[in-house]
Amino acid sequence: MFSNDKQPQPNQEPNKSQSESIIDKISQLGQTNVPQMSQETNIHSLTIVGQIEGHIQLPPQNKTTKYEHLIPQIVAIEQNPKIEGLLIILNTVGGDVEAGLAIAEMLASLSKPTVSIVLGGGHSIGVPIAVSCDYSFIAETATMTIHPVRLTGLVIGVPQTFEYLDKMQDRVTKFVTSHSTVTEEKFKELMFSQGNLTRDIGTNVVGHDAVSYGLINEVGGVGSAIKKLNELIEHYKAQKPEGGYIQ
Repeated sequence: MFSNDKQPQPNQEPNKSQSESIIDKISQLGQTNVPQMSQETNIHSLTIVGQIEGHIQLPPQNKTTKYEHLIPQIVAIEQNPKIEGLLIILNTVGGDVEAGLAIAEMLASLSKPTVSIVLGGGHSIGVPIAVSCDYSFIAETATMTIHPVRLTGLVIGVPQTFEYLDKMQDRVTKFVTSHSTVTEEKFKELMFSQGNLTRDIGTNVVGHDAVSYGLINEVGGVGSAIKKLNELIEHYKAQKPEGGYIQ
């Protein structure tokens, strides 16, 4: 005889609410699915975390952001008419100087409104990336380490090498000072300061100090950053010619 009663399927948990099911998933697996952003959102979020990987591949155990992955994304963001604003989330220890500058220069050249937010840290070459956007935020406890370009074991210590590093340092300084309100004198003072970093020169700048020096526009979190980005988008729309770009 066959019964008409519906039996629970093996993969189903009878008499459990959705919240209880989620709690079970967290207990058993340590995680659950994260809700995806709507396809209709006009803001795109780009994360730059870990170490910025450039021309040399880093060990697999390193958390990296590969610049060759970011560049086509930035181009696609510029071309996509549905994306009206870009939010850059930074938590990086720095990395390849030329790769970091390439990312910063591309972000600065976007025609769409951009906002950056430093969460945790935006160190070393992360500083130019943070200031490359139209407006920047930093979390109250986040830090930014400012120091000179360093030699690595892959660079031969000859006079020409030091001249090259000096020119690269000038590129970083000019970019940061032209995309923020910090003066060149103050930035170099922070860069070559002694006693702030153990066994090194430079300065570790925290939250409100980054704002007072003129590196970052405002202290705030994700909510503040998105609110500001929406304001910039509305201003951009008001100034934009019908069917064209702002010159």
